Amino acid sequence: MKQYAIQKMTHYDVDEILQIEELCYGVHHWSKESFLSELNNKISSYRTAKYQNKCIGYMGIWKIINEAHVTTLSVHPDFRNKKVAHSLILDTIEECYDEKIKFLTLEVRVSNKKAIGLYEKFGFKSLGVRKKYYQDNNEDALIMWSENIFDKKYKELYNKLREEVENADFIK
Repeated sequence: MKQYAIQKMTHYDVDEILQIEELCYGVHHWSKESFLSELNNKISSYRTAKYQNKCIGYMGIWKIINEAHVTTLSVHPDFRNKKVAHSLILDTIEECYDEKIKFLTLEVRVSNKKAIGLYEKFGFKSLGVRKKYYQDNNEDALIMWSENIFDKKYKELYNKLREEVENADFIK
């Protein structure tokens, strides 16, 4: 059973988000100014996952016409493999349904097999590569796209994943 809440990110969350950023990305992480700027960006939407009033994960998108571009998704290492990322993605998809956004897209490091597997579980497919995309080591990025989320087959996948999250044990 899910024991955390997905909420809209506020500027009060940024310091906790930066702690997760550092744990996940070391010195190559977003700055406080970057997050604060994103929170004021009219095309962006950021969510946090909170457990006992503490941020344990976050996700951001840019909404551009009928597309949502995932800008970031991270979960605190202590809370991985507990469906937190799944919940953040599902919440984002719900927002896309509400706003009639049909597709999601993102870039992910070619070496990040775990994240690639997560995105594939949500119906994302790799449709190209951005060469030397990541500045810290010139690693390539896969460009991944979802199917049309309004398609009947995709809605069935969404409902199946939603049910998995609702029935998952958070604390083991």
